[in-house]
Amino acid sequence: MENKQINALITKFDESGLSKIKITKDGFEIEMEKATGLVATPVQAVAAAPVAAPVAAPVASSAPATAAAITGDTIDSPMVGTYYAAPSPDSAPFIKVGDTVKKGQAVAVLEAMKIMNELEAEFDCKILEILVKDGQAVEYDMPLFVVEKI
Repeated sequence: MENKQINALITKFDESGLSKIKITKDGFEIEMEKATGLVATPVQAVAAAPVAAPVAAPVASSAPATAAAITGDTIDSPMVGTYYAAPSPDSAPFIKVGDTVKKGQAVAVLEAMKIMNELEAEFDCKILEILVKDGQAVEYDMPLFVVEKI
């Protein structure tokens, strides 16, 4: 399955009334569950238990504070993962503050379970602020960019 197909599947799943889905086809398997406190906690506990448990707490606590201070439209993370501003370490970032972005244009890469997923803009907009740093862990529905719809 290609990244665009996975992203489309994630979008459809987010819009649906389903809370959990598992698809297996031709050796490919994907399982999705809508984020609640129960979904994010086990993922962090497994990944961060040996050393980084204190690091996980600031990430979770900083997200609500940032979200409370944000005014205007945002582009949010559709999944839990790691944010990357560029397609590869030696490439230029997809976007920078002040850029105008068209619907469907890639704005970031989100890595989840060693799969790189391009995040595309859902509407035409201007980037006013980038809220996350390259390599930062992000949560489901966490604001990544403050934008102005065009």
